Amino acid sequence: MPATECDVLVIGSGAGGLSTAITARKHGLDVIVVEKEPVFGGTTAFSGGVLWIPLSPHARKAGYADTRDAVIRYMKAETGRWYDGPAAEAFIDKGPEMVAFFERETEVRFIPTLYPDYHPDAEGGVDIGRSILAAPYDIRELGPDMARLRPPLATITFIGMMFNSANADLKHFFGFTRSFTSFRYVVKRLLDHVKELALYRRGINVTSGNALAARLAKSALDLKIPIRTRTPAQELIVQDGRVTGALVKGPEGLQRIVARKGVVLAGGGFSHDAQRIARAYPHVQSGGEHFSPVPRGNTGDGARLAEKAGGRVEIRYSSPAAWMPTSKVPLGKGEYGAFPHLLDRYKPGIIGVLKNGRRFTNESNSYHDVGAAMVSAGQGADTGMWLVCDQGTISKYGLGYAKPAPMPLRPLVRNGYLAKGATLRELAQNAGIDPQGLEQTVREYNKGAAEGVDRQFGRGTTSFNRYLADPDNKPNPCVAPIGNGPYYALRIVMGDLGTFDGITTDVVGRVLDARDQPIEGLYAVGNDRASVMGGNYPGAGITLGPIMTFGYITGRHLAGLEPSLSSRITDTSKEPDAVPA
Repeated sequence: MPATECDVLVIGSGAGGLSTAITARKHGLDVIVVEKEPVFGGTTAFSGGVLWIPLSPHARKAGYADTRDAVIRYMKAETGRWYDGPAAEAFIDKGPEMVAFFERETEVRFIPTLYPDYHPDAEGGVDIGRSILAAPYDIRELGPDMARLRPPLATITFIGMMFNSANADLKHFFGFTRSFTSFRYVVKRLLDHVKELALYRRGINVTSGNALAARLAKSALDLKIPIRTRTPAQELIVQDGRVTGALVKGPEGLQRIVARKGVVLAGGGFSHDAQRIARAYPHVQSGGEHFSPVPRGNTGDGARLAEKAGGRVEIRYSSPAAWMPTSKVPLGKGEYGAFPHLLDRYKPGIIGVLKNGRRFTNESNSYHDVGAAMVSAGQGADTGMWLVCDQGTISKYGLGYAKPAPMPLRPLVRNGYLAKGATLRELAQNAGIDPQGLEQTVREYNKGAAEGVDRQFGRGTTSFNRYLADPDNKPNPCVAPIGNGPYYALRIVMGDLGTFDGITTDVVGRVLDARDQPIEGLYAVGNDRASVMGGNYPGAGITLGPIMTFGYITGRHLAGLEPSLSSRITDTSKEPDAVPA
């Protein structure tokens, strides 16, 4: 059997795998990356491209008031009994160093954002300064490898054109019919994009996570790190208790790769491992539906490889994944695309109700918090909700995959994506919602909404609630009455942005066995590794921020530059051990 030798073998090509590979290579190690899919970029390429990095160089340059102590207090408040001091402090201390390293040594660039923490009123929370965003990128820099970059999630593009919540694009597209400046901006963007499609069959000026994935891949390829796509890892090679490499199956057949320093699992978590999520996700356990927008290749390969080598994958967090309310977009022939609801829930005049027609949470909270509320409020096997609005609101803001005016809504009513009714009662009947409950809910909601007040859940009372709302809607950018019909409803089911539970590791990423001892030569990064956030979602970018930071730490450890800290994420409440997944 053909054999190849290297210092480090990385299995997976998302931000975790590539940040580890680049760091290790920059410190003199020979690295190979294998990826089972025909494209590289992992979940990163579908993501918003935001990193939660407190005290970053960008925050310091902007003069934002923040302290290490405040960040620690916020992480303690957010992670609760799962707070791991050594891991959290390694993330806090190494995050800014990671940003500086990648901006100094690679093609990776970031820009500041105005995102508040998701719970800015919690102890140690802030209204601005902890989230940064991957800078846009012209993917022609990838040359022939441009074709191997995972495209952005199709449902959140417009004819393949990307938007970003921290970008002027959205403001102008929402104002397309009301402002000549916005009209000109949109027309130019559309013409430029159509030209790109004609020349390259895809948009080339990418933003968000697609830009980060492209920048990381370009950096790796510039360093002569091979990214072998269509090359899944079949099994790990273990000799005398040490992982020494892996068998991989590429286009040329089975191959043995020997890794002198270590093998790094970076397979993206288990979002599409049906058996594992049936044990891990509470709404799936109760018979509820789950429809994830992350790449379908995230089937828990890293978790299975780790377990076979003696590692542990435990389901311990109350939220084992980063929840994302998702709608199912009919694509024809019984196929559906996933639309993650990142923006519409914040807009005034849109409310979320259960099957009984009742509101159950603050719709303008983070996607994870709304998702957790969906799980908690689920009625039997039905853990879905419906977003409801009137004609004026959907024309102004759109609703999920439905775009604002002048884009037509009739095709989406006809294919079942949207339910429509001349009255609230008719809407409820068409959508499968309790009519009396919906009518009463709207009456009660409108009483306060007429004054810009959400009397039930306090919508619009935090800086994060207001951040993605409509600042022109006074006095509350998140709250407006539901007015005259016709009315629309859109069914939402639970999805996720990636798993929080995962392979148990120490701080530097070494996979731990049943006795909490490192398995020599085996590491885990990215969503394969259990999250330092303990199953909570404190702010924009709390997946990619730790993913790149711990990838950087793991890469340095492989190069002999980081201490072998033995801490792991531990339940400090001393409750019984978690059940293995």
